[in-house]
Amino acid sequence: MAALSLSPRALYVEVAELLRQRIYNRELAPGSWIDELRIAEELGISRTPLREALKVLAAEGLVTMKVRRGAYVTEVSEQDLHEVYELLSLLESDAAAALCRLADDADLAELAALHKQLENAARPGTGSRDQFFELNEQFHRRMLELAQNRWRVQIVADLRKVMKLNRQGSLFKAGRIEQSLAEHRAIMDALLARDEALATQRVCEHFASGLQAAA
Repeated sequence: MAALSLSPRALYVEVAELLRQRIYNRELAPGSWIDELRIAEELGISRTPLREALKVLAAEGLVTMKVRRGAYVTEVSEQDLHEVYELLSLLESDAAAALCRLADDADLAELAALHKQLENAARPGTGSRDQFFELNEQFHRRMLELAQNRWRVQIVADLRKVMKLNRQGSLFKAGRIEQSLAEHRAIMDALLARDEALATQRVCEHFASGLQAAA
């Protein structure tokens, strides 16, 4: 097999991103053993940058390192899901409350425009699964950024990497897109009203519904 062409970035960073996407796309299935020798040969690299990349993914929770057995794609248990969604609910609902205080009208208009794109992507024949998923991620990420706490942004980004091991499938369960969009509308209404308590409640409800679909 011909070696893939990698960009000039630090090699282990490039390899980590490549493996991250394979994990998200289920090319490397949850619970599967990661064949380091085969992947190193495929990429035309030594095992040193590959092992550095696996350490990065292990720190993110996407890979589990087992003594004398190697690296495995993490399997997300029901308990893991509950813990991740609980933390996301706390952090993102807190961000929504902060956003009510800190965001100006232009910020809220930007969020509303993002949500409109999300609505359009959900219409049959106008978008794609990948586009909808990416816009959904952008909406949540932008809420966090506008709430102006970089540590919260960083923690949520790490938690969402674990959630994505499961979430893309759960989001497309029957009726979940429509339910998720309705929940987003309720969040936007609360933000536009600058109602901190209601925005907090709506985000908590959104994650409770998401957990139910994921579990």
